[in-house]
Amino acid sequence: MYHFFVEPSQIDNQTICITGEDVNHIKNVLRLKQGDEISVSNGVDGKEYRCGITSMTDHQVSCELRFIKETGVELSARVSLFQGLPKGDKMDLIVQKMTELGVYEIIPVAMQRCIVKLDDKKARLRIARWQEIAKAAAKQSGRAVIPQVREVLTYQEALAYADKMDVKMVPYEMENLLEKTTGMTGTKQMIEGLKPGQSIAVFIGPEGGFAQQEIEDAIAHGMIPITLGRRILRTETAGLTVMAWILYRLEE
Repeated sequence: MYHFFVEPSQIDNQTICITGEDVNHIKNVLRLKQGDEISVSNGVDGKEYRCGITSMTDHQVSCELRFIKETGVELSARVSLFQGLPKGDKMDLIVQKMTELGVYEIIPVAMQRCIVKLDDKKARLRIARWQEIAKAAAKQSGRAVIPQVREVLTYQEALAYADKMDVKMVPYEMENLLEKTTGMTGTKQMIEGLKPGQSIAVFIGPEGGFAQQEIEDAIAHGMIPITLGRRILRTETAGLTVMAWILYRLEE
């Protein structure tokens, strides 16, 4: 079934109006007709609105609500990805795949070893692009909520933002060299200890990894270093690995 996102204001009792670029997609690409059933989410309340198309114009598709489905497709915990800015188009892939896996929000972070340096204008353009990628991925994967791609933060701003979260983890390729290393045993215990309803922060370094001072600052803010195994993963792989572990633990 085809799935679309609308603003909450576009859902009015038994009537749902779809506008914007989705109108052309529905009419001329999918070639849907009056009476066809589609699903709609407002990206906020986690509900799926099943509705039937009643009429179409060049600017609007009107639908009649048939029933509301409490989908349960969203992860039972809110996972915030703090991603060190990668080079090239790697962030596009990260946003797309993390959205498919159920991440709640994505926060790009300017870290010491980031190769990419964004001024305000470039940052706004990139964020707008990443938000569109998140929207498309949420639509394709049948999610009820579109993850928010936040503004680019400095590392210290990111640590402060994560302070309020219940669980805070940072995959670190040299975790075994830390004074209080716990290895894969500690990592497994952390993942197994996750509970529904928690807010979870995951910090991922850029291509060059975390600077030593960044790890020390993270630990000072209550972050727990974890290991992703004996191999060093690329920045675009590390977050996906952690998210897959979280899904395995929390999905029913």
